[in-house]
This record gives sequence, C-alpha cells and structure tokens, in this order.
Amino acid sequence: MGKLTILALRVVIALALAGSLLVQVVMMPVIWADLEGAEQWMRVAFVVLLVLFIVTLQVSAVCIWQLLTMVRRGSVFSSAAFRYVDVIIGAVATASVVIFLIAVLLAPGDAAPGIVGLICGASLVTAGIALLVLVMRMLLAQAVARETEARQLRTELDGVI
Repeated sequence: MGKLTILALRVVIALALAGSLLVQVVMMPVIWADLEGAEQWMRVAFVVLLVLFIVTLQVSAVCIWQLLTMVRRGSVFSSAAFRYVDVIIGAVATASVVIFLIAVLLAPGDAAPGIVGLICGASLVTAGIALLVLVMRMLLAQAVARETEARQLRTELDGVI
C-alpha cells in the first residue's frame, strides 16, 4: 500500500473521528431534547444506543489506524494484527445488534413500518460486514502462516549456504 493511500485513509479516519466526537458532544444533547415527549426509559435507551453505535465506529477507526501503521512498517502479516482485526469484528457485530435494537425500540411507536424494516435491513447488512471482516481475518491467518513458513525456509536455506 502506497504512502499516499495510507495518508488519505488517515485523513478520512481523522475527519470521521472528529465528526463523531462532534456528534457525541453537540448532537446527542439535541436528540435528548427532541425526545422530551417520549417515555423516560425509551429516551434513555435510544440515546444510549446511539452513543454506543458511535463508539463502535470510533473503536473500529482506531483499530484501522493501528493496522495502517502496521502496513506502513511492513509488520501487518504478524500475529499482532489479529488483535485489531478481532476488535473490529466485535465492534461491527455490536453495531449490528445496536442497529437492530434501535429498530425494536421504534417498532411499537409512531415510526412507519417501512422505516423499521429499513433499519432492520441496515442491521443485516452490518452483520454481513462483520462476516466479511471475519473472512478477511482468515485470509490474514493464511498470509501469516505463509510468511512464517517462508521465514523458516529462508533460515534453513541460510544454514545450508
């Protein structure tokens, strides 16, 4: 991966993190105020779920940043990368559950059934992304195994020479 690509991704991640912090600090109080007529438990649950969703995005962004650092250093094909990939899988799976819970909260209320269905669809797509990252983790495991094998063969070859 080129230096320009890594830089571009880092700029996007930094902007996304800054935007998510802005949403947490500015928008969450506004959403809380907008839900003034709702029942207190639903108001609290909705805001907590939204904050949790944003946190899952932030955690994923930080892990991707760390993986980019490993790519830049040439150490991404190591067992240390699995920790970040596993956290990303967990965060995306959690985001999927959170999205579904938001749909569950909206279902008995005044929300249109189509909106609830779209939110459920978004939850399903997000779960699919978690599964896709899981498949990519398996590919990473194969690459790490190949890298380890190649390193052992180089060591043996150096011993023969």
